[in-house]
Amino acid sequence: MRLTQFTDYAYRALIYLAMRPDELCTVQEISDCYKLSKNHLMKVIQKLGQTGFVETIRGKGGGLRLAHPASEINIGAVARAMEGPLCVVECMGDNSACKIESGCILKSALTRAANAFFNILDEYSLEDITKRKSELGRLLFTDAA
Repeated sequence: MRLTQFTDYAYRALIYLAMRPDELCTVQEISDCYKLSKNHLMKVIQKLGQTGFVETIRGKGGGLRLAHPASEINIGAVARAMEGPLCVVECMGDNSACKIESGCILKSALTRAANAFFNILDEYSLEDITKRKSELGRLLFTDAA
C-alpha cells in the first residue's frame, strides 16, 4: 500500500497544527517549515477544511487550526478522506477492463489488504502520533540554518 504525496502533506500539516494548538498558523509557515510547495499545500489545506479536519479563518488575523482536538482526529479517517478508495490494481476501480476479473481472486485479496491497512491506521489519533512533543517541536521549530 502506498499513500499519495497529497496525504503525506495532509499528515504533515495536521502534525504542525497539533503542535500549535493555541495558535492560528498560516499555509506559508507550514510550507516554509517542511519546505513544501505552497500551491500544493494550499490544495491539501482546502481539502482538510472541506472534510472538517481543519478550520480556516479568512481575513486579517486569520489562519488555520485544527477543527477538533488532536485526540478526536483519526489517522485512518484522514487517509480515507484524502485518498478516497484505494484502487491498487485496475479491477478495484469502477471502469475495470480486466479480462480475467470474474475468475480471479486478486481483487478480493487486495481489498482485504487495503482494509487491514486502514484498520491499523484507525488505531491512531493525531494525538497519538504527536506524543513526542519535545522532539517534534525541536525538529519542527528549530531552524538548523
